[in-house]
Amino acid sequence: MTVLHLLLVAIIQGATEFLPVSSSGHLILLPALAGLADQGLVIDVAVHVGTLGAVMLYFRQDVGAALAGVPRLLRGRADTEGARLAMLLVVATVPVMVAGLALKLSGLDLALRSVAVIGWTMLGFGIVLWIADRFGPSAREATDWTMRDAVILGLWQAVALIPGTSRSGICITGARFLGYSRHGAAKLAMLMSIPTIAASGVLLGIEVLAEADAQAARDGAIAAAFAFVAALAALAAMMRLLRSVSFMPYVIYRILLGAGLLWWAYA
Repeated sequence: MTVLHLLLVAIIQGATEFLPVSSSGHLILLPALAGLADQGLVIDVAVHVGTLGAVMLYFRQDVGAALAGVPRLLRGRADTEGARLAMLLVVATVPVMVAGLALKLSGLDLALRSVAVIGWTMLGFGIVLWIADRFGPSAREATDWTMRDAVILGLWQAVALIPGTSRSGICITGARFLGYSRHGAAKLAMLMSIPTIAASGVLLGIEVLAEADAQAARDGAIAAAFAFVAALAALAAMMRLLRSVSFMPYVIYRILLGAGLLWWAYA
């Protein structure tokens, strides 16, 4: 792959992974609309590693607390904030892993990778995000997360396996419906992304071990670095802007892109 192609893939993945606009949908559209070859699993793993590093760095205090709480959780004790956070993240990750395995075994994951599907999900879930953001109360923060909410948001996150839905977008939507503030909803969505991205990266990594070589390693390192920078910048900008701006800009973008994709797919 050329450096320009790697840069495009990495920036798209990094900039859209944590914005409610669907990174997977954009990556599927890149070869379809730009005429470029599919980036392949090696680069997919690399950009996942880059975005994972960005979110872990940004929320390093929460990540550190959760990791410190894992030993207590393994002993069956969730009596500290870190152990409780680790437990809730595990609970919220189970639905997407089960649903992802079911889609993989059934072959539906490949069947859903179409421009029409992305157009409908981009448009439809953009409208749902607007409803949740417009009418959802803002009485709760991320520290108010409960076991019940972790289960509910885990189910919302599983819906994001449909391309174009947006993992962060659907989690934010679910959290806003549950009464979390915009900033609180976004923070929960970002924290939930850590085990999900890590699990996805491990599964993809197992698949690419046989095809890895020096050239692939070089391309992967470049892609991971670009994705890390793009993801960190996008994440920091969104979390800062949510103090004063709603999700409306993302809703408008999703609706316009979804409508354009549907016109392109059916016309």
